[in-house]
Amino acid sequence: MKRVITAFILLATTISASAQVSYQQMLRERNAQAPRYEHPQSITPVEGTNKYMRIDFNRVLLYDYTSADNGVEVFAADNQLLSFVQSPDGSMVLYDELNDDGSTPRKQIYRHSFTSDFKLWVGDKRNSTVATFDDVRDVTFSPDSRHVAMSCDNNLYIYSVADDKLTKITDDGRWNHIINGTTDWVYEEEYGFTKAYAFSPDSREIAFLKFDESRVREFEMMRYDKELYNKAFRFKYPKAGEDNSIVELYVYDIASGAIRHIPTGNTSDQYIPRVGYTPAGALFYYRVNRLQNHFEVVMVEDDGSQRVIYDERDEKYVERPDHKTITFIDGDRFIVREETSAGWFHLYLHSTERGRLGAITSGEWEVTKLVGVSKDKKTIYYLSTEQAPEERHLYAIGINGKNKRCLLSKRGYWSVYPSADMSYFAAEHSATDCYPTAAVYDAKGKEVRSLMVDAPTTATPTYQRKYSTFTTERGDVLSYYLIYPEDFDAERKYPVLMTQYSGPGSQEIGNRWTTDWEETLARNGYIVACCDARGTGYRGEAFKKVTYANLGYNEVEDQLSFARHLASQSFIDSERIGIYGWSFGGFMALGCSLKGDGMFKMAIAVAPVTSWRYYDSIYTEIYNGLPQDNAAGYDNNSPINFADRLSDDTRLLIIHGTADDNVHFQNAMEMCRALNRAGKQYDMMVYPDQNHSMRPNDMINIREKMVSYCLEHL
Repeated sequence: MKRVITAFILLATTISASAQVSYQQMLRERNAQAPRYEHPQSITPVEGTNKYMRIDFNRVLLYDYTSADNGVEVFAADNQLLSFVQSPDGSMVLYDELNDDGSTPRKQIYRHSFTSDFKLWVGDKRNSTVATFDDVRDVTFSPDSRHVAMSCDNNLYIYSVADDKLTKITDDGRWNHIINGTTDWVYEEEYGFTKAYAFSPDSREIAFLKFDESRVREFEMMRYDKELYNKAFRFKYPKAGEDNSIVELYVYDIASGAIRHIPTGNTSDQYIPRVGYTPAGALFYYRVNRLQNHFEVVMVEDDGSQRVIYDERDEKYVERPDHKTITFIDGDRFIVREETSAGWFHLYLHSTERGRLGAITSGEWEVTKLVGVSKDKKTIYYLSTEQAPEERHLYAIGINGKNKRCLLSKRGYWSVYPSADMSYFAAEHSATDCYPTAAVYDAKGKEVRSLMVDAPTTATPTYQRKYSTFTTERGDVLSYYLIYPEDFDAERKYPVLMTQYSGPGSQEIGNRWTTDWEETLARNGYIVACCDARGTGYRGEAFKKVTYANLGYNEVEDQLSFARHLASQSFIDSERIGIYGWSFGGFMALGCSLKGDGMFKMAIAVAPVTSWRYYDSIYTEIYNGLPQDNAAGYDNNSPINFADRLSDDTRLLIIHGTADDNVHFQNAMEMCRALNRAGKQYDMMVYPDQNHSMRPNDMINIREKMVSYCLEHL
């Protein structure tokens, strides 16, 4: 009987393969179908004007929001531009460009950070370069345009434009020991920034953070790089429960060169994830405790005294703050995007002197982004999930919480990029049933002009997602989508690949036009399915935080429930269900395939976390607590600890890059060790010297591998 079943499966695979569509073919067709437009995220607003700039190969062009034209050249480089930033007075540009031989001057540090060779251009003539800064990062003009700050070799520098003088602000910077003015690995990855300094509005001071990572344990990552003798790359990586960097705040006086230390509390075991100045010139910083359930904004008075101007606490955790958590609108008032008061992310108006002034938004939906504030400070613009959790729409509301109106109401997913004073904004729209479009709108939501290079198409994507919900055995209602083959026949039975991420606060179920390698499977007669489990975002605090201190348990239960739901459908082949995930999704793919007791015919885990003890402190501890306090929450859900449950009927593929500085290759190796010791068979694909994203070198190869693995084994 088993031999007959195997023969049938092979036949089915052969039939599927006879008309195979490759990933690269799908990619070419997708790119040909999608209309071209000027991407709003490439637009750089110009302060004090209704204009914006963007890169056109080696030139920077100036455009008007209100009228379509060919743009006015601001400056031109010799080679293709990589980035640029204009000085506040408009007279200078900092930029980096490709080398003459077409190579990049950028040198990668970690996954997101790099150094580059920056040039300073002044606007008196074409290609007028007055200074070059080699191997620097986080380059920024002062508000008065008289100085340029940057970091190099873990030290902070300032350049005087008028004097053509470079001054070294700090001199104790050293790799793997002291970092000045930029962040360590874990802050870069989890708090999402590298520039750890800020100019005061009057340009007299620079506040900066100093990271002492000397006590952080080193992680050693092997590099091969086609060398005869490979070398280990050593960097400081604080794993869950281990020592973090000690972060201190300092202020540098530009005129005198004096540096003063700013105390940040009674403990060093905390996080300082932002530093800045209010529009009135008061220094402030964020402070988060080690357990990440207490977030404060602290303001430093002129006399050196300090006071907390915002305080947020929760029994479980406060979501990690970023640069948009607090938005100052004048010297006294600021807007906070907060979750804990109402159980949903909303906007609140605060005063540095009077505390909370009131709620701006409310309801059982979430503000996903504060887009901007009108020039007169009376109107707030934001994106929200009010119409549907899987959609984003732009709203305007009075700062008093009145006169709310939806400016962009077309169903789907909107991304908005405002002008400097919110008089205009560029916006991108897409939905499952339509291709992306982009246009410029005025502050009332009226379209001013299109940003389309090609005429917007009325055609619909070939493969459309269908959205629905189901109720788990535990009574939880979960959202999901299915992608059907073009020639779907409800009388047939189809194999299905479950794709998911499932990480805390994430969202995969969105009404927008997106496509990736999984679509290739739909082109080859497969159904692709995705479900947002408990713990994912945009459905309220209770839904998200139910996974706290037990990371991976509820999420796996929900995905297994989803697999059972799929198996019950008449058009699904219950014997041919697979699951895939990357990073947290890889952790989930392993957990589901091991706990599924043979439910899955195939599983693909890419760059998976296999024990949260191996992952970084900030991310892991906010959702799972300290391992010293919650050993069970770490161990009971670790795939390593139940490798023996892998069914002989489940084909498993593990994929990892050896230079993954985020989820270390260690995770895959320990998983392999556990599977080996349990006597289990599996497949593995290793990508030498590739990081967590495996871009750009192996992006196509890995997707082709996953497509072929599914076609062969699912």
